[in-house]
Amino acid sequence: MDDIRNLTGMHIDILREIGNIGAGNAATALSTLLNKKIEMAVPRVQIATFAEMMESIGGPEQIVACVYLRIEGEAPGNMFFVLPPEQAERFVRRMIGDDSFSFQGEAHELGCSALQELGNILAGSYLSALADFTRLNLHPSVPALAIDMIGAVLSFGLLELSRVGDYAILIDTAIYDERRPDESINGHFFLLPDPESFSTIFRALGVDGL
Repeated sequence: MDDIRNLTGMHIDILREIGNIGAGNAATALSTLLNKKIEMAVPRVQIATFAEMMESIGGPEQIVACVYLRIEGEAPGNMFFVLPPEQAERFVRRMIGDDSFSFQGEAHELGCSALQELGNILAGSYLSALADFTRLNLHPSVPALAIDMIGAVLSFGLLELSRVGDYAILIDTAIYDERRPDESINGHFFLLPDPESFSTIFRALGVDGL
């Protein structure tokens, strides 16, 4: 493919719109799951290198909770939803109604299931929005969860498949209960299309330049 750095403001605007629609879909699904009004915002969308992606989290040795999925279909790639562990614990506490939950506690397995469900909802919502825009057949694999250094998590997910691209789409995501907007859960959603998939996606969107 041509250099992804040729992406223009139009490309980024399209990606941001897809992110906003995905966030709206995810908020609706989470509101139903949690039986409370959940809002989601997408404060930033950008294209970044693999190194820049890790630095946005705090460096390759930063410990994170990460949900990983493989995108399958006409534009394959990898997806990661990354949260700081304390933010992940906050979400799980709200989801299971247990303010004492910790990943170090006895409910660890339940917490992992809750985070995988969050990853499923987010991935499904974003992929649905992307598929609607592009009319491509896209669907996620079963999610996997890891709590480890971001460098180790990302490297494993990518090298395991031997499909490492040079660039990723970063979508910052803020999740919050409308009754407690000051207590948002802030994560990062990484979309890493396989090298040939960037061109496939933007051709399907009718945007030239890649």
